[in-house]
Formats: sequence, C-alpha cells, structure tokens
Amino acid sequence: MVVLAIITVIMLVVLTSQSTFNKTIVLANTAYDIALTIRSAETFGLSSRVLSIATANTGYGINFQKTTPESFTLFADSYPGIGQPGLCHPPPVNDPTGPNAKPGNCSYDAVQGEKVTTYTLGNGITVDDFCAYNGAWSCANSDSLASLDIVFVRSTSEPFISVNGAYSLVTPATAACLKVTSRQGGARFVYIGASGIITANATSCP
Repeated sequence: MVVLAIITVIMLVVLTSQSTFNKTIVLANTAYDIALTIRSAETFGLSSRVLSIATANTGYGINFQKTTPESFTLFADSYPGIGQPGLCHPPPVNDPTGPNAKPGNCSYDAVQGEKVTTYTLGNGITVDDFCAYNGAWSCANSDSLASLDIVFVRSTSEPFISVNGAYSLVTPATAACLKVTSRQGGARFVYIGASGIITANATSCP
C-alpha cells in the first residue's frame, strides 16, 4: 500500500508538471506567432506589396482592439488614397501624387475594406493588454487605449503606431507592447520598437 501511494503521488506530480509545461509552450508559441505576424506586416509594407494599380506603396499593419482580445487583424492601409486629406505620410512636396506618394492614415478602417486576415487565438489565450509609448507609456487596462495599430510602409523599418484610431504626426508613438495571457495562467510580452525591433520575449509591459 505504501509503495502504491508513493507511485500515485509521483504520477500526480509528473502529470501536473507535464500539464504546466504544455501550457507554457502553447503560450510561448502563440506570442511568437503574433510577433511573426507583425513581422509579416513589416515585410509586406517594406516590399510595397500591391493590392491593385490604385494602391501602390500601401503600408500593412496589425490592429488590436480592447473589445476583442481573442483576435487581431492584418490590414492593408490603403485609405485614404493618395492625394486625399488625412494621410499619415506627408506626400512629396514637388509631386504629391507621384510614384513616391503613399496612401493610408496608419490606422485600420474596417468599413473601407482594408482587412486582409483576422487571426483568432485559441486555447484560452488572449491579448490581455496593449500599450503605446509616447514620452510615457499608456495601456488599455490602466488608461484609455481602446485600439492599437502598428503599420509598416516603404521605405523605413520604423513602425507607425496609432492609438485609438489616430496617428500623431507631431508626437508619434515610438514603441508598443502586447501582454499575451492564458486563462490557465502565465503571460508573455511582445515588444515592437524603433528600427523594426520585434521581440516575443520581452520581460514585461509597463
């Protein structure tokens, strides 16, 4: 009986440890998948992936919403079009509609048909919080952030970060952080910074 009890205890410890390990791996993999999707948006934007003749030089970005923490959207920043007001990329002075002009306001406009793909997270994992840095950090859970957009466009690896659907040309946000959590416990942090830095193993979000 004593031997049986010892074996039972050992089995419980092993199974619990294995379950915890599996949860940690799934959470880490999801954080890396999110980081890779952001990297894909950077690649699309820097390579000027063309949706149509009318949307050359389109930037690509990722949109996060506080109301839908279980999903995020890859989008093509094609609205407003080249030559229209509200652009986040100042047009060339001498040729505002020329080949170097870029469309977009650096934020996701769902009604304009900008969605490329919506990704849904599984296994009880969500983007529990997101933050943007603009001289100081502000986050969705502790401040008034309702949405976060991270956009990349030719010919710079710097991210264009919009908060609550608006990009500031005067004082732009220069970094962002995502907190990815599981309802079973644990957290991972994805950091996006200057010069195209994207890491899935940041120590924390502010």
